[in-house]
Amino acid sequence: MAGIKYEHVWKRFGEVTVLKDLNIEINDGEFLVLVGPSGCGKSTALRCLAGLEEITDGSIWIGERVVNDVPPKDRDIAMVFQSYALYPHMSVYDNMAFGLKLRKVPKQEIDKRVKEAAEMLSIGHLLDRKPKALSGGQRQRVALGRAIVRDPAVFLMDEPLSNLDAKLRVQTRAEISKLHQRLKTTFIYVTHDQTEALTMGTRIAVMRDGILQQLDTPQNLYDSPANMFVAGFIGSPAMNFFEAKLDRVNGGMAVVVGKDFVVPVPSNKLDKVGGQAGKDIYFGIRPEDVHDASYVARGVDDAARLTTMVNVTEPLGSEVYAYVENSGKEFIGRLDPRTTARTGHTVEIVLDMEKMHIFDRETEKALV
Repeated sequence: MAGIKYEHVWKRFGEVTVLKDLNIEINDGEFLVLVGPSGCGKSTALRCLAGLEEITDGSIWIGERVVNDVPPKDRDIAMVFQSYALYPHMSVYDNMAFGLKLRKVPKQEIDKRVKEAAEMLSIGHLLDRKPKALSGGQRQRVALGRAIVRDPAVFLMDEPLSNLDAKLRVQTRAEISKLHQRLKTTFIYVTHDQTEALTMGTRIAVMRDGILQQLDTPQNLYDSPANMFVAGFIGSPAMNFFEAKLDRVNGGMAVVVGKDFVVPVPSNKLDKVGGQAGKDIYFGIRPEDVHDASYVARGVDDAARLTTMVNVTEPLGSEVYAYVENSGKEFIGRLDPRTTARTGHTVEIVLDMEKMHIFDRETEKALV
């Protein structure tokens, strides 16, 4: 078992800089998720840790040693890729045992480890089959099993669920989380799917253009995003953003988006935004904090009311996604399923301003 540290790590491919001064410390036994859009550098960060790419500058630590010049086979890591990378001519048993045979592990020990891992992953009955006789989910579990039998200090997983269908993805996601709890080993998991990140990670590192944007627990990322990028990336559907202005109104302060889109700032937020009066800002509100005024959740102040036109509704059974418009600004709300919102009609909505987000117009950093 081992902790991991990226210390001022840079990675360049010619003129292109893929990782820019990356600093992350991962605790022993932690489940860290690297998340971000395609091209943000998350897979490159994983490959640098595995030794599959050389870093341009900085240091990578595994446990107490710098591994910059340590070959991949000596780093005590196991990697699971997006493609299963199974040998098609070998049985499941031989695929799982292959790495141990190369390391000349005794045959009895190989047999014990393979069968234990197979039972753990519910593939014990598949050991004699070839990969072509397996479903996608079964192949992915074989790839996981091959990593488990190695008993490494660190597991690296590069989008291992992206080839699975939606139902199997949810099921395998839970299996990987249970596996981490059982093995108590350091897991580093790369994904572009923020739902995977939120449900699996002990902590999440959000990346963009090779730069770490924020590293925190899932709940803190959701509640207190450091900037607009993190706020828009974490949460589904994405946060609603508006160009707005902070103005003093009736002795208090309000967010002004348009002539009929003026919402009061709660008194307990005034200390944080008082110095921003008269400034242009970005105002953010999550869809789950947009309520039908007739079905406002208990404890939500209904002072921030707006009359909106409903453009589209998407009933989902447990809730209704409503695309509504006010002052030419369209936004989405996750409304109570009892809502009377209908396409082409108006509906009064309430914004939960206790959950509002305000960002600097120039830097896009969070002010509230």
